[in-house]
Amino acid sequence: MNRTVSMTGAALVTITVFLFAVFILANFNFGYFFVCMILPVGYIMMAAGLHHEAGEKTKVAANTGLALAAVYAVLVLLVYFAQTTTVRLETLNDQAARVLDFGKGGLIFNYDLLGYGMMALSTFFIGLSMKAECKRDKWLKALMMIHGAFFPGCFIMPMTGMFSHMGEGKSGNGGYMALLFWCVYFIPIGVLAFLHFRDRKE
Repeated sequence: MNRTVSMTGAALVTITVFLFAVFILANFNFGYFFVCMILPVGYIMMAAGLHHEAGEKTKVAANTGLALAAVYAVLVLLVYFAQTTTVRLETLNDQAARVLDFGKGGLIFNYDLLGYGMMALSTFFIGLSMKAECKRDKWLKALMMIHGAFFPGCFIMPMTGMFSHMGEGKSGNGGYMALLFWCVYFIPIGVLAFLHFRDRKE
């Protein structure tokens, strides 16, 4: 059961990140909002599998990574559930839209960045807890730990006000390119984690 749940989580991570990239390219907002609600569930399943394998000497790092995965999931689920329900179905005044509409770069967008910052910290600590026994697992461990470098930007950039221009509809293409880069980076993590769990014994 542990192996099956972990493999399923890694598969969900891979598929949802791939679909996220496809929907961004297709400019299908509802699609990428929806898959972003499935991604954290898959990530927690994957992270829990790696947490389960951690030895006593790395259990604190694994516990930290799993707890941060839960924080990430809560923040991101709140963000995208709001987009697919209230923002999509209700008529919002300008002030409410600036707060709730992801595309306006307001509070809800900042929470999204904070959520993915927590995910970055989670991958760092989960990677730190891994005992890499083969070349493939060394790649997985390295990619997860390096992914932790996304945390400072996700945490600090909203404090600089650099996204405030999004409220005037001046989002540009830079944000989309950054998201696509992240997708290209994270898909191998899902694939390597799936192969890792597939080849491990229960």
